[in-house]
Amino acid sequence: MIDLPPQTLPGGLWGWFWALAFNSALIAIAQRLPLLTPAGWVHAGVLGTLLLGSLGWAGWWAVVLYLSLGSLVTRLGLKEKQAAGLAEARGGRRGPENVWGSAATGASLALLTVLPSAPVPLLLLGFSASFAAKLADTFGSEIGKRWGRLTVAITTLRPVPPGTEGAISLEGTVASLAGALLMALVMERLGLLNGAAAFALVSAVALVATLIESLIGATLQPRLGWLSNELVNAILTLIASVLAMALALALAIA
Repeated sequence: MIDLPPQTLPGGLWGWFWALAFNSALIAIAQRLPLLTPAGWVHAGVLGTLLLGSLGWAGWWAVVLYLSLGSLVTRLGLKEKQAAGLAEARGGRRGPENVWGSAATGASLALLTVLPSAPVPLLLLGFSASFAAKLADTFGSEIGKRWGRLTVAITTLRPVPPGTEGAISLEGTVASLAGALLMALVMERLGLLNGAAAFALVSAVALVATLIESLIGATLQPRLGWLSNELVNAILTLIASVLAMALALALAIA
């Protein structure tokens, strides 16, 4: 296991100042990478500061690896997806709305861990589930759009064009499971998840949450103009974290 416990940063105001200085310097260097828009990098710096200040290096690395894995899978088959009109906008670069749509739930749970008498193991399990669900969603969407042989609506199981809101495919669902397992493994190796039961719970909940997200996309999103993809992503991560924590309490896992 990687030895990156949350207590690796100095405590108090100095720890938060150090987290801000480190992330500011890093963003200034890394902003040329084709991962985020300029505004997206600024918001990623804020997110990095919150995670480094609250969870230490473990939380910071978890989201850096999440972002890297998500950006990598987005670029798989990019030319083909662009030709078919299925590619993410801006060549896959994430903006502020993408950053917080993916990370608002996780960042909130991370900040709650600093409160006195906070149920830290439970909050970390919810934190892990939120990012496992989002990576599962990204894997399923990006691989399903490019390599899904038969794409069907989740509500009717009738064939629909790739990229349709609420569409699923066998290849995309398998990719979602792979993304969930991969992110759960990252969390376990960083020490944010402990035990096989927690690993299995987070992986399963992440996959279930992606299916619920597809259902929301198929039924509610077409009817509600204000329900953007980024807001649906935030709902996805919230569902995953709440479901994971509720089940963990019920099963005495955390």
